[in-house]
Formats: sequence, structure tokens, C-alpha cells
Amino acid sequence: MRPLIGITACNRANEEPGQDWLYTPHDYFRAVWRAGGLPVMLPFVTDEEEAAQVLDRLDGLLLSGGGDLDPMLYGELPLPVTGSIEPERDQAELAYARVAVARDMAVLGICRGHQVLAVAFGGALWQDIPAQVEGAIKHRQEAPKNYPSHPVSILPGTRLAALLGTERRVNSRHHQAVKRVPEGWVASAHAPDGVIEAMEHPGRRFVLSVQWHPENHQGQPCNFDPLFDAFVEAARRSVDR
Repeated sequence: MRPLIGITACNRANEEPGQDWLYTPHDYFRAVWRAGGLPVMLPFVTDEEEAAQVLDRLDGLLLSGGGDLDPMLYGELPLPVTGSIEPERDQAELAYARVAVARDMAVLGICRGHQVLAVAFGGALWQDIPAQVEGAIKHRQEAPKNYPSHPVSILPGTRLAALLGTERRVNSRHHQAVKRVPEGWVASAHAPDGVIEAMEHPGRRFVLSVQWHPENHQGQPCNFDPLFDAFVEAARRSVDR
């Protein structure tokens, strides 16, 4: 039986007044399906109790990419360069993340999802890399979504290194980044400018996040299939128990 993997959704207001859309880019679904999971899109919830009711039906959680988190969530006032925020999405994803990690579910965070995990457990973000990180390289690429635009160094001995090795080139389209990882977590990859590109929780079955977009590399020489394979396999243990 395929483990059921919940994927968080983006919110986009339609041109027609009064209508909103929840959506998730198809590449997330393709990546999970290829790895043996059964992907489903998740609704917004208002608190951890509702998140728990949804997660009761799932075996794994994928926190997807998207826009900026509200800086107030990590104790900062918004800078002028902070982009649009979605309070409902922030609320839902923080709830999903906290409940899933507390339950030791398989959790994978991608781009914004990487940042959600940091904020959910007491970390903080750079609101804008060009404005705040001295000597920063370009992290918001203007290239095809799967183009590997810069290298990352992966910390030896981490779960991520075991899956991908210690050197990789990654695609990159973000202007925010994790500034401080939560207590008990490990920053497992960095860009050449020092920006944190991945983190993981060594005390959990599988809780790992990356700043780049591995879902865009399906079937390519630089693919990140081992990351999705390990995530879905960890979720499968919930089915097999």
C-alpha cells in the first residue's frame, strides 16, 4: 500500500472577486508518486487540534514552497523588501509542522517549507538575502526552474549527505533564508555565501528540509530522487506498523 503523503497548498485569489484558489504545483505530486507515495493536497486549518485530525489520516507531510512568512512570527518587524504574506497559510503550516514533528511523522520541507520548520520551532529568517547578507550570491535565479544555478556544501555525517553526497549544484529561487536553526536541529548544507540551504532533526525518524526545489529535477542527471525515496520510505513505516 502506498503511504499517504499530505502536501501543503498555496492560496491565490482569482481575478473574479470573492473567489480564492488552493493549488499545489504538479511537480510535488509527480515526485511523491514516483517515489511510491500517494500524494494529496491539504486544506488550511486554524489550529493544532484541526491539524492533528488531518494528520491522523496521513503517513507523511510535505511542506511545499511559496511566498514569505510573516516576520512577526519570529519576532521581527517587516522590512520594506518583505513580500506578500498569507496569514491563513502561515497558521495552517505552522500547526501541521508542530504536530507532525511531535508525532515523529516523516516530514520533508521544501523552500518555504524549510523556513516554516525553522520558524515553527524557534528559529528565525533573513527577510531578504540581498539586503541583509553581506557578500551574498544570487539566490533568486532567472533561469528555467530546474537549472542548477549554484553549489551547496553538505555537512558530512548528516542524513542529507548520506542521501546526496557532500557536494551538489541546486536550483534556487528565493530571497529569504533560515538565519537561525532551532535548538536541537542541524544546519546540514550551506551555499558558498554561508546561507543555510538545508537542515534536519537528528532526533526524529525523518525530518529534513532543503531551501532549493528538488521536485523540479525528476528524470534529470542532477535529480534528487534519493531524497524523495527516503522520505516516502520513512512514511511507509507508518503503514507497515
